[in-house]
Amino acid sequence: MLPARKVSKQRTRQRRSHHALKPINLAPCGNCGHAKLPHAACKNCGYVNPRTKIQLQEAQEA
Repeated sequence: MLPARKVSKQRTRQRRSHHALKPINLAPCGNCGHAKLPHAACKNCGYVNPRTKIQLQEAQEA
């Protein structure tokens, strides 16, 4: 059985309006200023918050 009426372009686009991609939210690191995700460790220096710091392994040259 077919639909009774065609769904208009406007109705379809309004329904899909929240499907758009959202930009990634980056925040500066409090220690080095490098861009990082909020609530995550900095990939540059390992800084998380004033009480926690993660030791990053240095690249070992062979």
